[in-house]
Amino acid sequence: MAIRTEAQAIPGILPGKVGVWWFLASEIMLFGGLIATFIVFRLGSTGWHGDAAHLSVPIGATNTLVLLTSSLTMVQAFAKAEDVNERGLRNNLALTILMGLAFLGIKAIEYSSEVWAGYTPASGIFWSFYYTMTGLHALHVLAGAIVNSILLGAGRLRNPLRLELAGLYWHFVDIVWIFLFPLLYLA
Repeated sequence: MAIRTEAQAIPGILPGKVGVWWFLASEIMLFGGLIATFIVFRLGSTGWHGDAAHLSVPIGATNTLVLLTSSLTMVQAFAKAEDVNERGLRNNLALTILMGLAFLGIKAIEYSSEVWAGYTPASGIFWSFYYTMTGLHALHVLAGAIVNSILLGAGRLRNPLRLELAGLYWHFVDIVWIFLFPLLYLA
């Protein structure tokens, strides 16, 4: 009977995939806790509608479109990696990164306009939740853009597994926004 060492992969499970799924599970707990707390506070108090009305639905919708499109380009990058189409892979991954940066730029403009209007995290519980949840999400978008940039710039694209793992994270970030957008902008 052979003894399995830690360096050997478990048959049927790609190296790193279980680790990424465990990491994403912890992130689900983080965002899930924030979202659940937001809902409890919102249901238990009044005046939130007036604060939420100051958010720009067109800006939030634009950012939603940008992130959903970036998920499509991430899927396309992975498909090109499997087809061994390095140019298509690089182009789609670069588009994914650019859309992540566009999301952050739009969010920075939105934050600036809210702060200039006097809505800061200290302006009330809604604004505390808004800046905490969207700020944490923006940090995750930035982290995903950095990881994708490293994959693109360091020539780490020969192995589609790396791209798949980065894609899992990127799609998670997009799914979180799908929850944040209606909770903050539309509810």
